[in-house]
Amino acid sequence: MRISDVLRNKGGGVVTIRPDDTVAHLLAVLSEHRIGALVVSDDGKGVHGIVSERDVVRHLHSAGAAVLDGPVSEIMTAEVTTCGRDDEVAGLAQTMTDQRIRHVPVVVDDELLAIVSIGDIVKHRIAALQNERDQLVEYIQQ
Repeated sequence: MRISDVLRNKGGGVVTIRPDDTVAHLLAVLSEHRIGALVVSDDGKGVHGIVSERDVVRHLHSAGAAVLDGPVSEIMTAEVTTCGRDDEVAGLAQTMTDQRIRHVPVVVDDELLAIVSIGDIVKHRIAALQNERDQLVEYIQQ
């Protein structure tokens, strides 16, 4: 299974935020879209960073509420793990587990295509296992 299989079911839309937007605006966008992370991008095509709810919580703890008025660029992760649509799902799942990350942007030709969450990976794997189970049951019943 490849990332393209996950994207086929999920779709490719991705919400981004600019590095100079405030953390308060970040929280509003996360809440509005009911998501846990945003790709940080000047133009909506490149990947300059990634920022998650976890980043906000960690910085709130260390810097206090003043972090809400600061720019996203101050709390984002600048070194972003990305994948391509031809990458194997199992390999990405292992990378996400090893690096303890929940969201990975999908990049093709240096352009942001989508974002895959650990939830997307798990959902896809469960669907594949259910399909395999159904085929085995059908085979046995014949």
